[in-house]
Parts: sequence; structure tokens; C-alpha cells
Amino acid sequence: IMVNCNPETVSTDYDTSDRLYFEPLTAEDVLEILSVEMSAGTLAGVIVQFGGQTPLKLAQALEDAGVPILGTSPDAIDLAEDRERFAALIDKLKLKQPANGIARSREEAIAVANRIGYPVLMRPSYVLGGRAMEIVDGQAQLEEYIATAVQVSGDSPVLIDQYLRDAVEVDVDALCDGDDVVVAGVLQHIEEAGVHSGDSACSLPPYSLSADIIAEIERQADVLARALSVRGLMNIQFAVKDGVVYLIEVNPRASRTVPFVAKAIGTPIAKIASRVMAGEKLKDLPTIDRNAIDHIAVKEAVFPFARFPGVDPVLSPEMKSTGEVMGIDRDFATAFAKAQLGAGTVLPTGGTVFVSVKDSDKPVILPAVQKMAAMGFTIIATGGTASYLEGQGIAVERVNKVAEGRPHIVDRITDGDVQLIFNTTEGWQSLKDSKAIRTSALRAKIASFTTAAASVAAADAIEALRSRALEVRSLQSYYPGSHA
Repeated sequence: IMVNCNPETVSTDYDTSDRLYFEPLTAEDVLEILSVEMSAGTLAGVIVQFGGQTPLKLAQALEDAGVPILGTSPDAIDLAEDRERFAALIDKLKLKQPANGIARSREEAIAVANRIGYPVLMRPSYVLGGRAMEIVDGQAQLEEYIATAVQVSGDSPVLIDQYLRDAVEVDVDALCDGDDVVVAGVLQHIEEAGVHSGDSACSLPPYSLSADIIAEIERQADVLARALSVRGLMNIQFAVKDGVVYLIEVNPRASRTVPFVAKAIGTPIAKIASRVMAGEKLKDLPTIDRNAIDHIAVKEAVFPFARFPGVDPVLSPEMKSTGEVMGIDRDFATAFAKAQLGAGTVLPTGGTVFVSVKDSDKPVILPAVQKMAAMGFTIIATGGTASYLEGQGIAVERVNKVAEGRPHIVDRITDGDVQLIFNTTEGWQSLKDSKAIRTSALRAKIASFTTAAASVAAADAIEALRSRALEVRSLQSYYPGSHA
């Protein structure tokens, strides 16, 4: 029996469940439905792990009403959700978390941010989709955030975390039955930490992490699953910076990456997790082996920016995507190219590339620009980026920033002179200054990448597209045991 407040999510598969209720997901409504169902038979239990954050919040009310919860207990869910309880558990397990604090007033927020050191990531407690999350670079921005974005009080504190600049983010989906832990997927994000996990592209298996780091991530996932007494699925987000693995958050539930992982490795993870929640053991269920595949799957987010003229398509901690697609191939570059194609981004195989990146990204983006130049693309750039690239021996044509007078970069984009954009920014002012570049690129349907890592992946993908034609194959032909 399924209870769902969103008819759209089940409109394609109305026969998935025996009975389907379209009702609000509030404690009152769900308890009414359960009492009706219980009058007609015995209720084996309720699963709250498959609906994101909303059902997790119902778990305690259901348990209080005597409804059996299948899978992870409401207390274990609260342990992972409550910042202070969770921080204590992390200390006990000797795992590393970014320095963090909690503030219930403006003065506390300033004190915590000063203790941690800027930049910090600020967000309200218990939010969905990274809403009202912001990377704050200094006290002036912090004051504005508190004045405009959130109401800070004893009941609704603000969470403040050290922001790990340029860290690699990793998502892990794992199953636990109380005895065994199986890691179903380790997904390396292509965009750096600080971009919401629902908005970043990611690759399974990881495309650039060392075996040692992956083994350490798996070890920490195993320790956490046992410490939280997980029954069923859990999702963990890590950040890797300078060879150190930091734990960002744990969700004792299925995450949005589960369907992607299931398709990438060819195993029905959600079905296996459901059986575990109902009391079966992993050792008696089909084996989940993410190492048996010899392909790479890339997930790319799909954004609705084209439908909102004037919106800034820069990626941030606040989730903006409305869907996702998957590209699959034997190598990362081709899989990434396919994912871009699926998401509606057409990568050019010739023409002009505009490059304007923040200082810390200049060395990161250099190999990508060298590759584009070697493939015969014309490189154009604004002031600082142009000087840097020239210093590295790349032929660059300089172009004005918007503030420097016409003809400037937005004119060039509007005139159709630019086919590809690598544009990364940091800090308030430069975000405002470069918004016109991104909005005009969107209007002109030009492929545009707003992080250094995605720009590098795009250059590799263009090289792959120029070297061979894409082939069409069925998803199943990639799975172990298929002889396509």
C-alpha cells in the first residue's frame, strides 16, 4: 500500500502498488489511513525510508501511535538528523567532520563563524534541497544572510560549517541488515563540494580517486551503518580534501542516487533493501557487486533554467535541478559526453571558447584550455584569466568585461561568436558582475560550465567526441554476464 502526496510520481506506474492513497503526508492523515487499513487486517509495518526527508519526520509520530516501523528505528534516524547527538557519535567513532557550530542568535553566529574561520557554509536546521544555504565569505555577508535569508531563534537555529574549498565530494549508498554491510555504490561528484549533491554530475565508479581513499570511504561507511543500527538503505556524503576524508552528512534512508546506482550496476537495490527491512538477511539475497562492472556511468542533472528567463544558472548549495539523465560507456570522457547530450547540452566540436575563472581555478582549468587550443578552438578571455593563459604560452584574444565598456563579452555571446563557456566565480561581487554572461549564454543556448572540474571534464568529452562516433547500445548489454 502506498501513500503519496504527489500524483505525478506514480502517474506512469499506477499498478506499482495494490492500493494507492493520494493524501497529504501529515501525521494526522497517515494515521487515519493506517487505522482504516488496520481495521481490515494486520499491519506488518510501515516503511519510511523511500520518500526522502518528509516520511522520516513522520517516523516518531507513527511510532508513538504504536505503528511498527520497518527498517531503521526512529531513534537511529534522529541520531543521524540531530546535529549535536550526531557530532558526539562522530567523535566516539574517531571520524573527521568539517569544523561546525550551531547558532541561535546573530551574536552567536558571528562568534561561531570567527571560531571556524571564513568561508563558512550557512543553512537553517532541517532543510530540504539545501534551501537557504549559502557560502559566506565574511562578516558583512553573514549579517546580510541573517537579516534577509533566515529567522534565527532558539527554535530555529542556523547551522554553520567550515567550507572545504575545492574538495571532492563523494556519495555512498550502502545497505545493512544488522550483521553485514554492503556498499552498493561509491559516486564521485564532478563539481566540487559546495554544489548541492542533487545538482552535481557524478560518476560511478569514481573516475579520479585513489584505491586507498575509496577503501577508507568504504571502511567509514561500514562503521557508520553499524553505529546507527541501520536496517535497509543509508546514504552518506563525504568530502575528500588533501587526501583526508571528511564526513559531511548521513541520511538513514534511500537517497536520490539509488535508482541511478541500481541502473549503473544492474541490481535492484531498492527491492533488496525492502526485503532486508522486512527481516531477511543480505547473505540470502542476490549479491550486490559494484566492482563487477567494467563501464563508467555518469549522472548529469537537468535544469529548468531555459523556462525562467533572467535566472542565474550558477550552481550553489541550493538545489535547482528538476531531473537527471545518465550516460554510460567504457571510459569516463565518452560517458560524460553522452550525459551532457542527454541533459540537452550540445558540446561543440569547434569554434570559440570563452574562459573567465577565479584565481584558485586558473591552474585547474589550464589543461582543459591547452586541450581546446590543441584541437583548434579559438580562446578568448577577460583580463586576469587572459594574462595567466598568455603566461602559460597559450594564444588568447582579450575581450572586455561588461563593466569595461563595449564591445564586451555579452555582445560577443549575443552575436553568436562564442560556442563554449568556462566561467567560475567566487564571492558576492564577482557573482553579480558575471551574471550577465551566464544569462546571455542560456538565452543563446551555448554550452556553459560554472565549475572548473566540469570544464575539464567537458574538454575531455569534446576530445572523445572528435575521435569517435557515439554508438547506441542497450543498457542491459553493459551488465556483467551479458554477451552483447
